[in-house]
Amino acid sequence: MLKVEDLSVMYGAFRALNEVSLSIDKGNVVSIVGANGAGKTTLINTISGVLRPVSGRVIFEDRDLTHTKGHEIAALGVVQVPEGRKLFPEMTVQENLLLGGYSRRARPLRSQSMEEVFELFPVLRQRRLQLARTLSGGEQQMLAIGRAMMARPRLLMFDEPSLGLAPLLVRSIFDSIRRLKALGLTILLVEQNIRHSLQISDYAYVLETGRVALEGTGQEILKNAYTQQAYLGL
Repeated sequence: MLKVEDLSVMYGAFRALNEVSLSIDKGNVVSIVGANGAGKTTLINTISGVLRPVSGRVIFEDRDLTHTKGHEIAALGVVQVPEGRKLFPEMTVQENLLLGGYSRRARPLRSQSMEEVFELFPVLRQRRLQLARTLSGGEQQMLAIGRAMMARPRLLMFDEPSLGLAPLLVRSIFDSIRRLKALGLTILLVEQNIRHSLQISDYAYVLETGRVALEGTGQEILKNAYTQQAYLGL
């Protein structure tokens, strides 16, 4: 469904990504894991069209997205749940969700999409008239996921969904990702929580200083001696 070919991204003179290649098959969960500064968010923002590469390509279902505008990429169904949630705090839960379904493709299905979001996250139905800023951290993350679902994604990309959440809420968010996969969604998961992300991944890539250091199935990377020593403290 998605191919990244030899992608390099610069911040001034600093090379944040160095010839990164990866692929995502339809219906799979693929994780990008690594430490802070490894290039994970740079990668997901380049796929989303927020950043432009200096070389390489991003291909979505045989369409070259490398120079496509971000809103056009989202309209194709490549949708990001951003790090830090990026909600509209003074708008209600319902208003935030409606904004997620703004595209021409998603707009006719907004009522159906909202019902699907409420089935996935029943607490959002109860909170639908509350301002987003009044929600707990876990509820805000649910709302950020729900807003992305309103866009009718075909590839759903998560950027650090567990960031800042208590352990119990982290498990809840990863359970939600499992349920989304069961619905047939293709998922790209960028995470620092390596153990949780690898446990639910069909395939995974380890980024280090802008390069792919390791790749394999989620279980292969989880059991890899280097991963266990460098990232899991085993």
